[in-house]
Amino acid sequence: MYHTWMRFLTPSPVHHRLGLVCLGVGLQYGELPTVGPRTLDSHVAVVISTGTGWYETPDGRRTTVTAPSLLWLTPGIPHHYAPDPGDGWDEGFAGFTGPATATYTELGYIEPDRPVVPLSDATGARAVIARIARAARRDNPLLEVETGAAVHELLVALRRARADLAPDGDPVLKALARDAFTPLSVADHATRHGMTLAELRTAVRRGAGCSPKDYLLGIRLDRAKELLATTELPVASIARRVGYDDPAYFSRLFTRRVGMPPIRFRAQESRTVPGGWSNRVPDPGDPPRV
Repeated sequence: MYHTWMRFLTPSPVHHRLGLVCLGVGLQYGELPTVGPRTLDSHVAVVISTGTGWYETPDGRRTTVTAPSLLWLTPGIPHHYAPDPGDGWDEGFAGFTGPATATYTELGYIEPDRPVVPLSDATGARAVIARIARAARRDNPLLEVETGAAVHELLVALRRARADLAPDGDPVLKALARDAFTPLSVADHATRHGMTLAELRTAVRRGAGCSPKDYLLGIRLDRAKELLATTELPVASIARRVGYDDPAYFSRLFTRRVGMPPIRFRAQESRTVPGGWSNRVPDPGDPPRV
């Protein structure tokens, strides 16, 4: 015996321009029937919370699926899978499409070449799928936007739950973030970590979806923006504080990435912050008392 609930959605062309739209959502458990072989023209994330089964690749090789796991069903790639007889499994799925899928694939959030992904915990992803299911009621005036926004959240939750990534973050990325403001080249950072340049690039691409240079640049520019907005420090001094000895080079980098020079950013975003900028993230549910 098995139980199945699912709903299919048809977002309008204007909703597709949001980047991601949800095409369907489902919650199933028990001895579910075999799926496929079949080929889809959109993406589906199938989150297995409990149970075991198998997934068969187009060349006939079978991979054991043990919960918690994610099955990536990607457009144009045949798939064939089922839970083991007996207890079956518990799954939730969300189908989606949109131009943002290409970017999420480039960043490593969607992995077409890795159809079975072990998860450390399926709780977060299943909670998002449950929210999509609740939002998918036919009388919901926000249906397409609410479910589309939740697909973005689902991709983040699945990335965070991957068993091959540490739940509290990749140690290499943490170390790079800690040392981001030191005037070191990418090669220097690799040496510090006892890695080759290629190894460092692979580690950062796997964990952050970008190159080490872009990862460091993002952290440096984020801090530079904070200093420009909340202090009166000269641009040259800010450049040195975020790891650039050459202020002119820093200004060119800032302008190219941000779209305006540092002086203009300061003019737009400058704020008076009595007592300085707090590093403590405020709790919206417990605002500080004045």
